[in-house]
Amino acid sequence: MFGWRKVVSSGRGVVEPPTRLITPGLRGFKQFLMRGNIVDLAIAVVVGTAFTAVVQSLVKNIFTPLIAAIGGEPDFSSLTFTINDSKFNYGTFLNDVITFIVVAAVIYFVIVLPLAKANEMRRRGEEPEPKEEPVISDEARLLTEIRDLLAANGHPAAVPLVAQPPQNS
Repeated sequence: MFGWRKVVSSGRGVVEPPTRLITPGLRGFKQFLMRGNIVDLAIAVVVGTAFTAVVQSLVKNIFTPLIAAIGGEPDFSSLTFTINDSKFNYGTFLNDVITFIVVAAVIYFVIVLPLAKANEMRRRGEEPEPKEEPVISDEARLLTEIRDLLAANGHPAAVPLVAQPPQNS
């Protein structure tokens, strides 16, 4: 009779127990989760969710009544029109557009613009890095040295050749 162990161990060798195969994978997964950028991303999602709630409250409790004071309608969700017994709620769309515009403006003026100004101020304080000399090959460096030595000794081969016009005899 063939036992399971004998069938598994025939061929290329004994198969590793599952724990030896899973442990390195879990270790890598743990390292992936503990990287700084993953944790930063999770924090950004949580803060972004809380910030969205604050901005939506700002729109609902401050800007919508302000628009109502100017336009006379505090909530546009009741605005509709009907075509062939189909009801279109364009007021809800208007509320969402206003919310989007206010959220975008708040994000721009509270986060994007100050960060851009801070980066600009930081860049002004730093000097630009000097440009590196172009790298030339060893052969080109040797040829340059030979040319300079020949020119220093007054050798005619070191003088650059200039195209001479043909002479008529």
